[in-house]
Amino acid sequence: MIISSRIFAAISATVLVAAATAAHSEDKKWTAVSIATEGAFKPYNFTKPDGTLDGYEIELSKYLCDHMKVECKVVVQNFDGMIPALNAGKFDAIISGMSATAKREEVIAFSDSYGSTGQAFATSKSSELANLPQKGQVFSLASDEAGAVAEIDRIKPMLQGKTIGVQTASTGAAFVNKYLKDVVEVREYKTTEEHDLDLKAGRVDLVMASMAYLTTASQKPGNEDMTTTGPRFQGGFLGRGSSVGLRKDDSELKAMFNDAIAAAKADGTIKMLSEKWFGFDVTPK
Repeated sequence: MIISSRIFAAISATVLVAAATAAHSEDKKWTAVSIATEGAFKPYNFTKPDGTLDGYEIELSKYLCDHMKVECKVVVQNFDGMIPALNAGKFDAIISGMSATAKREEVIAFSDSYGSTGQAFATSKSSELANLPQKGQVFSLASDEAGAVAEIDRIKPMLQGKTIGVQTASTGAAFVNKYLKDVVEVREYKTTEEHDLDLKAGRVDLVMASMAYLTTASQKPGNEDMTTTGPRFQGGFLGRGSSVGLRKDDSELKAMFNDAIAAAKADGTIKMLSEKWFGFDVTPK
């Protein structure tokens, strides 16, 4: 077979470009990483009165960056715009209580999990919903989806006609829209703090968010009437826990984060920080 010089040149150029691209990817050395966080999801991350950031993920980020031997800059980004902004190159990673779900993995990659608490409900202590059954009991959508759905069906009649608040683009919102939208009115908010205010004001009957978040939120001054209620749900489409969100092409950075997270698990850093900020151990099992 005779290959024309033009075709041969085109093939050669394509191979060279591919090789150069691969080499560039393999040779990329990460010395600086920009990390996006919401700054309004206490205790995961929050903004203090002086404008500085603090929380479980802020302290953990410092550990991870030190372990990776990179200089890190943390920037604030609205939660619902994080994934598009990551893929647009505005920052390199997301550390913001984001669960690694199958839907999100269609557009970004995730590191191993650095915390798993599940989704739970909260309401006012004076509400009739304060005594939903199975309070604190964990139901897995991964290992026993049928059992979890049976529990959802059990509480549905008690939620009929109620209004529930969730954060836009959160796994709590995905859960409510999948399982409860036929019996409740769903209201979405940009931040969890906003739906807490509406719960306090009586504009929603209950909210759904991370158990870790709700535990801390109920202890804040002004939220003394807030209490968790009913069962807690994990796994399945809710994801495998909070993980670092990354662009799919940044495989080297993913490996670096995975190594740092493994070290944080092994030396007890995740246990120590989660007990400090949540009051219980959120180390993924």
